Amino acid sequence: MKKLLFTLVGLALSVPCAHAASKDVVAPIIQFINAFNAGDTKTAFATYATGNILIIDEFAPHAWTGPHAAQDWADAYDRHAQATGVTEGKVTYSAATRVEVEGDAAYVVMPTTYLYKEHGNAIAEKGQITVVLTRQSGAWKIRGWTWSGEKPHPPN
Repeated sequence: MKKLLFTLVGLALSVPCAHAASKDVVAPIIQFINAFNAGDTKTAFATYATGNILIIDEFAPHAWTGPHAAQDWADAYDRHAQATGVTEGKVTYSAATRVEVEGDAAYVVMPTTYLYKEHGNAIAEKGQITVVLTRQSGAWKIRGWTWSGEKPHPPN
């Protein structure tokens, strides 16, 4: 009976810790998205881990790797937006649907919608961002992410 009681108490105490850890892991993702929406590259870049980064996105060349992948992706995004007439890009997000934390590694999936104008026409693209994070110097940092979305279309 004592063993069962200790197990139940242990489980009850671990739930708030797991929830707090989930919030901590998601925080840099939200910071990145909010910085992207504000056009604040300095804050966006601060969410990334040092060392090699991997980014996969829907526009060519589709994959960016290495220690400057974030900056290379941002430059490619700007070039793509200019070439395709994309303006007012903004990402909205919902609560993470999956958070896995094991030691200093984490995996997070968040539903998102990319809203923008293409040649002045409103476009929406529902999708999700899947992010891999690592803990560096006591803080969660983005090691890589991938965007997966529906075919863009006018919003309903």
